[in-house]
Amino acid sequence: MTQETKSRVERLKNKKRPKREKKPKQGRPIVRKLIRYGLLLALLLVVVGASFFGYYVATAPKLDEQLLKDPLTSQIVDKNGDLIMEFGVERREFVHYEDIPELMRDAILSTEDARFFDHHGIDFWRLGGAVVANVRDGFGSQGASTLTQQVIKNSFDWSDKTLKRKAQEAWLSIQLERKFTKEEIFEMYFNKVLMSGSVYGFGTGAEYFFDKPLAELEPHEAALLAGLPQSPNAYNPFQHPEQAKKRRDTVLMLMNKHGKITEEQMNASINTPVESTLAEGGGQLAEQTKYPAYVDVVLNEIEEAGLIDMLAEGVTVHTSLDPDVQQSVERAINLDELYESPEMEAGMTVLDTATSAIVAVGGGRNYSGRNFNFATKPNAQPGSIIKPILVYGPAIEYLNWSTGTTLVDEPYQYRGTNKSIQNVDGMYQGALTMRDALARSRNIPAVKAFEEVGVTNAKQFAGNLGLKYKEMDASNALGGGEYNFSTVEMAGAYAAFGNGGTYTKPYAVKKIVHPNGETLDLKPASKMAMADSTAYMVTDMLRDVLTKGTGQLANVPGIDLAGKTGTTDYPQEILEKYNMKASDVPATWFAGYSSKYTVAAWGGYKNYTDPITTYEQGRHVPQNLFRIVMSETSYGSERMTRPPTVEERTVLYGSIPLALASPGSAGATTELFVAGTAPTIRAEKPSKPKRDDEIEQPKEEEIEEEETPVEDEEEDGTETEEDAEGNETDEEPSIEQPEQPEPTPTPEPAPQPEQPDPTPQPTPPAPEPAPEPAPAPTPEPAPVPQPTTPSGETEQSAES
Repeated sequence: MTQETKSRVERLKNKKRPKREKKPKQGRPIVRKLIRYGLLLALLLVVVGASFFGYYVATAPKLDEQLLKDPLTSQIVDKNGDLIMEFGVERREFVHYEDIPELMRDAILSTEDARFFDHHGIDFWRLGGAVVANVRDGFGSQGASTLTQQVIKNSFDWSDKTLKRKAQEAWLSIQLERKFTKEEIFEMYFNKVLMSGSVYGFGTGAEYFFDKPLAELEPHEAALLAGLPQSPNAYNPFQHPEQAKKRRDTVLMLMNKHGKITEEQMNASINTPVESTLAEGGGQLAEQTKYPAYVDVVLNEIEEAGLIDMLAEGVTVHTSLDPDVQQSVERAINLDELYESPEMEAGMTVLDTATSAIVAVGGGRNYSGRNFNFATKPNAQPGSIIKPILVYGPAIEYLNWSTGTTLVDEPYQYRGTNKSIQNVDGMYQGALTMRDALARSRNIPAVKAFEEVGVTNAKQFAGNLGLKYKEMDASNALGGGEYNFSTVEMAGAYAAFGNGGTYTKPYAVKKIVHPNGETLDLKPASKMAMADSTAYMVTDMLRDVLTKGTGQLANVPGIDLAGKTGTTDYPQEILEKYNMKASDVPATWFAGYSSKYTVAAWGGYKNYTDPITTYEQGRHVPQNLFRIVMSETSYGSERMTRPPTVEERTVLYGSIPLALASPGSAGATTELFVAGTAPTIRAEKPSKPKRDDEIEQPKEEEIEEEETPVEDEEEDGTETEEDAEGNETDEEPSIEQPEQPEPTPTPEPAPQPEQPDPTPQPTPPAPEPAPEPAPAPTPEPAPVPQPTTPSGETEQSAES
């Protein structure tokens, strides 16, 4: 084959099968571009970041040895701007490094900065671990500040909490390490850190908490002190022994982990009660302010907001304290003649009804700052002061019930159970208006109403008032169950009724002002928790509690007041174990308000098993405190007025459904209705509620099914029939019921509306025994014909 032929053949082959060109991979150029742009962006960020960092460094404050060693002076002022207390000017036990015991150094370093002697102000290894921990466990799960950074943080006015502050803090930490030795920096931290309240420095802390010098501290004491700076007031062992123990034990485990104590030492210290070596006597707060209970609330509030470090920055804390009201509270709570024993305690909170600002606090008798604060701590089950919140308020809000809605007080069992509920007197009063059922604090009507309201509505209504329930059942309607509340929380909930339905979380601190004038506003936002019609109708019913119901001892003539009593109870096994009387109770409450102030008061003992055994100087302490404080502070307050969303009608008492009263009807009563819901039908023939001898035990087939039974309960607890037999209520004067016409056949009850929410399985509250007879402290009320108790044995529940 010639060359020409070969060439022709090749040309043909090439023509038939042209060469395939390799297509470029489309992804690679895009990836390269993204990498290139990413690098450029990163470089730009580095340049910008470096520029900002350089600017922040240039404008950073200068290190001042005096500021590094001593805290700036901060002030707390009352609502008028007058000084309550100063921080940073108190006597401190300054301790030089060489005098700090090795045990105390080990406890601090194991807890706060184990690599303190290895880093140069910033521990990048720890910082990386904290980032990982925060990503894994959530933001704030682990901090990365070194002791050096903490010294810097507590030495300047950091009103700017942004990236600028963090950059300057890091820069100054590095500079501090260059200028001072590790020992000098540790000494600064040791003597300057806030321990609790106005206690600065570990040396002062040892004297304050244990009344001993540092050299005499045992491992469990050193560990407790080392754990305090993380949350000084929350871990205060005088007020929060359980939280203090948890924190102390964490420190002990860290000390063992870092080889500072043996496992035997760790276990021995963990098994040592926190209170075993605490000092006794007056506290530093009492020495520095006339109002230690109120200052305690202020400090807790600042700490909960994560702002406790500001007290070392020379700030001014503006509060809602009213000195006149505070002095009235302290005079009342310290009246020895009010109490049945020197050991009995009380706590109370006073709010401005319109704003929920905390104007006064009674932390306890002769409160010093070392005491348990009975105003701010959840003390006990709420008892019947919860009924307006879980029962009657929601019934008006969600079901449009009238204050005259008829509720029959008769033998009754929790839905779906064979467990019966009774009242404190073991009797039944037949058909009652909702108003009278609340004023007399009858249990059976309350449970019936709660079951109509439903769990969902009750939980929502309470949550709107700052009272959070995760689970709920019928026992909660009487104040039983596992939920405890403080006087601050209960005052906040009641203030909303007096403020037209608007709820604001109670607060003591209004604002914090920095030395440069920058202001941080801390007042919480307000919200509508209920309709103004609900708020007023509950208020009007609660007026009757003070004028003719269970709270007459708390009433102050001439002041428009509304409120509710409450009593908590012991379980039967506690009564038996400690050989208590059936009438012994752990605590009592009163919560109420005028248009000016709202007060919640609690009375009882620090130890749960120390019972209240009397009435006038025992159970009635909260009512007495309320009356004294209100009589000194609320004269001149305006009457709470009916809004246009509420209307009045004259109805026939006990009619089912409610009907307008005929002219001249003997059973007429004036009641309140949500506008547009009043009845239009007039009763032609007056009907009368069931007589006592007409009240029958409900048939088993009429009881709706429920999962499991609960114990019978009274106001907030249960008791056996034997416990209540022959006893009378301590705070349930009779209410004169309107004269009833001649009996007619009892109308059939209206069909029960569909449950808003299935009633879950109730759990029994602590049983409340019926009280023994006691002299009535109030004028003899008009008698109500005593109904007879139906035959048949039931487990008995009582309301006091």
